[in-house]
Amino acid sequence: MTNSAPKVIAANWKMNGELDTVAQLLPAFEAEAAKAQTSGTQVVVCPPAPLIPAALNASTAVAVGGQDCHAQQSGAHTGDLSAKLLAQLGCRYVIAGHSERRADHGEDDAQVAAKALAAQNAGLIPIICVGESDAVRNRGEHLGFVADSLVASTQGLDGKRLVIAYEPIWAIGTGNTATPEMIGEMHSHLRQVLVQRFGEETGRAITIQYGGSVKASNAAEILSTPNVDGALVGGASLKADEFTAIIAASADA
Repeated sequence: MTNSAPKVIAANWKMNGELDTVAQLLPAFEAEAAKAQTSGTQVVVCPPAPLIPAALNASTAVAVGGQDCHAQQSGAHTGDLSAKLLAQLGCRYVIAGHSERRADHGEDDAQVAAKALAAQNAGLIPIICVGESDAVRNRGEHLGFVADSLVASTQGLDGKRLVIAYEPIWAIGTGNTATPEMIGEMHSHLRQVLVQRFGEETGRAITIQYGGSVKASNAAEILSTPNVDGALVGGASLKADEFTAIIAASADA
């Protein structure tokens, strides 16, 4: 059975960008993002939280997402953002469980699942990140490790409103990119896990992105790999020519 997953190209600006960044980049993305929509590719930008209103006003073809949300709707959680507030602002997506948050803030799979559930309850689509360290891969345990993380991070979720991002930790921001064979092996395995987890029809309709040093020069090869339905892009999404080339590569894949 063939897959029916929509393509999603998402920019994760992390803790980068200022007001003039939005004014410079979003209009530059607009034409390519609008063109991509006609071929079924959705472009998403996830800027630092204070830039979300500006991003929402700067483009019509680019959807906007948050980089994180809290599992609770409100409460004594200084510095955190609720999914409900992100949705009220106009966001459509939110990243959950990026490896940098798992490492820097000690988030585990259960917390990621709780955040993703809060996102879905607020009407957002969570982009759930999973991936392995180089130590796990070197031990040959990467398939099982990432599959277990995926299952645990999607507990209680609706598979029809979900994006998965496979990001090998050793490739994020390092310039090292997994080979097409590595990516294909993992994405095929994750597809099987999603089918087992959510059923044939839903499992084959869940977008699986690849993330990890994606750039214009390797985007076409990565996005043409079976079971790769898009990309979660870091540094290259802060460069107009790089990111628009990635969008174009997705539309052509």
